[in-house]
Amino acid sequence: MTALRRLLMLAPVLLLAGCAGLVQKAGDRFADNLGRAVLDHDDPATVRDGLPAYLLLLDSMVVDAAADDPATVGTLLAAAKLNGAYAGNFTGDDPERAKRLAARAMAYARRATCLRDATLCAALDGDAEAFDAAVAANDDAPLLYALAAAWLGTVQANSSDWGAIADLPKIEALLARVVAIDPRTDGGQAHVYLGVLNSLRPEAVGGKPELGRRHFATAWDLSGGRNLLAKVLEAEFNARLLFDQERHDRLLGEVLSADPRAPGFTLINTLAQDRARKLLESGKDYF
Repeated sequence: MTALRRLLMLAPVLLLAGCAGLVQKAGDRFADNLGRAVLDHDDPATVRDGLPAYLLLLDSMVVDAAADDPATVGTLLAAAKLNGAYAGNFTGDDPERAKRLAARAMAYARRATCLRDATLCAALDGDAEAFDAAVAANDDAPLLYALAAAWLGTVQANSSDWGAIADLPKIEALLARVVAIDPRTDGGQAHVYLGVLNSLRPEAVGGKPELGRRHFATAWDLSGGRNLLAKVLEAEFNARLLFDQERHDRLLGEVLSADPRAPGFTLINTLAQDRARKLLESGKDYF
């Protein structure tokens, strides 16, 4: 359960990646530029204080659109991404606020899904067989990824609800379909999720740590060596699972010595370096 809870803390961080691409589809040049500015910012506190105004802007764009207009899908996905990112990263010790924003993110992602794929929409709350079939028939990687990320954010915000946690297999199915369609979606972030999912349990009880390690490596390669979070999470989940302290410390050291500034990754890298420092410290007691 400890590993699972750590996994659920990742969803909002990963939601930060790829925001610029989604807001671009909203057809608003200002929104696109602002989304890129968020991802390229090196001060999380400034983003925390300034992002609520942008969330309200996206809310107003959604409210102004017709409920059945497929042209609003890009706006809905942008709203889902940033509401989810804010819910997990910047709500502090206010769990009720996190739940509200995560629920809003999931509502936007669900609405976008229903506008674009009626079959998948109908299967969201159905049995696994119908859901898997609907996912397999969908070729829209950005949509599937945004839905998976928003869904995982709601699980995180409701981590004491076993009913919510039971949705994880559906989320994993979405992510697996994303990498099958286009592994470069959102800079390869789906591979980061899958790296963690396969590193939650030892191989003896059904885990697949070697597969998880390959997913982390793929995510790093797809980002052109810019996504420091991939290395941080490989250390936290994979190296710790295998009690490989040498790799754990090496990966974190590489993250801390790297320049976090990279187009589309600066904010997530800044957060990753903070996480790396804490992991190096706690590693003294772990190993």
